[in-house]
Amino acid sequence: MFTQLRNIDTAFRHIKLFSYLLIIANAFCICFGIYYWCRLVEQKDERIYVLYNGKVLQALSADRKSNLPVQLRDHVKTFHQYFFNLSPDDKAIKASVSKSLLLADLSAKKQYDNLVESGYYNNLISASISQEIEVDSTMLNIDTYPYTFTTYATQRLVRASSTAVRKLVTRGQIRDLKTQTDYNPHGFLIQHWEILENKDIPNTYGNVAVQ
Repeated sequence: MFTQLRNIDTAFRHIKLFSYLLIIANAFCICFGIYYWCRLVEQKDERIYVLYNGKVLQALSADRKSNLPVQLRDHVKTFHQYFFNLSPDDKAIKASVSKSLLLADLSAKKQYDNLVESGYYNNLISASISQEIEVDSTMLNIDTYPYTFTTYATQRLVRASSTAVRKLVTRGQIRDLKTQTDYNPHGFLIQHWEILENKDIPNTYGNVAVQ
């Protein structure tokens, strides 16, 4: 009698233990299924399909932070190209500089006003000098916000008879606007921008004096 009861009690404990293990296994499977489903949805959202020449191509999206240095450098480069790539035409100069001012705060407008007051642009126009810039490098510090940068560039003042080459160094900060527009596709704004150095360097083509 007692042996039979002990066997029933042992069997009941085994069934109880098996039930607990089955519940845990089911809970694990459900949790894993939810996690896997979320991963599939996330990977699906990262896929971008682009229609190009009548063909559907698949691309992968990346979060903003993963390529932040690339976007910051491109924003800085674009700003400098708009601000310094100039032709000897008043309307063209104003149009190009206006585009650059959309990428920066009033510190860039102040630099522009100073150049206007000094007659810099009038000298370019009167001497038929075109101005070109090549951004050599941009040093970034993204460990602190707003992000800081220092840009090293080569500036050329070109006319038919000669070319002047200048070393250009600028510095500033970059703020994230959190919004992007057609005129500011990266959604950044340069602030506290200043020209640290802009001096002639020797070159084999002669010099053009523009004050």
